[in-house]
Amino acid sequence: MTWTNRDSALAARVEALEAIEAIRALKARYADLVDSRYGRGGAKPPAEIAPIAAAIAALFAEDAVWDGGALGVCAGRDAIRARMAEPTLSFSRHYFVSPRIALDGDRATAHWELLAPCTSNDGAAMWMAGTEDDSYAKIGGVWLHTRMQLRVHFFAPHERGWAPTRKG
Repeated sequence: MTWTNRDSALAARVEALEAIEAIRALKARYADLVDSRYGRGGAKPPAEIAPIAAAIAALFAEDAVWDGGALGVCAGRDAIRARMAEPTLSFSRHYFVSPRIALDGDRATAHWELLAPCTSNDGAAMWMAGTEDDSYAKIGGVWLHTRMQLRVHFFAPHERGWAPTRKG
């Protein structure tokens, strides 16, 4: 292998690692923002949530799809912003782990495991676990979500645990 080929291969590997880290940071930013819509007393007031919802939407491409399953589907950045301005819980903390990120040039996909302790609007402490399958694109030099699809495996009351909801 010549120095030029070796340098080129090394540059490609570094670029791939930088892309993967940018996608991890994007997902972490998404989780932080989604969870920041809540304060100690539940969902923050609409005036405080509005800029957070706009920041969440900015993490998505203009024509992106946010698919929350039973939580709804939104197409387009404006619809995602509107959806994020209306929290469905009074508290959540998203933990995205075990990413499997696959790159293909300026596009990527990822599979994430999700655990989210949360509180329903009626005050019940809940456990939610699921997966998210995402698609990304590098647009204007920045990685953005182009599709996010949540699959909930269980949403169970903290007191009872998830065992009664998981049969088999």
